[in-house]
Amino acid sequence: MNRTIGLVLIIVGVIMLIWTGFSFTKKEKIIDAGPIQVSADKKETVNWPPYLGGILLIGGIVIVATAKKNVQR
Repeated sequence: MNRTIGLVLIIVGVIMLIWTGFSFTKKEKIIDAGPIQVSADKKETVNWPPYLGGILLIGGIVIVATAKKNVQR
């Protein structure tokens, strides 16, 4: 279980180092007066600091390195 969590953290950390954010567009209602509705597209951006990806990557490596192997008898 710990190895799986560690591998997920490593993958997420690498992705966060490569892509430091993303953008998306959403419709925002400007005027809503009965039958008259006016909306506009608004661009939203989500950014995270690159060091966060590094922390996740290092944490994942530490978890994988210290995880005990499952021994089946």
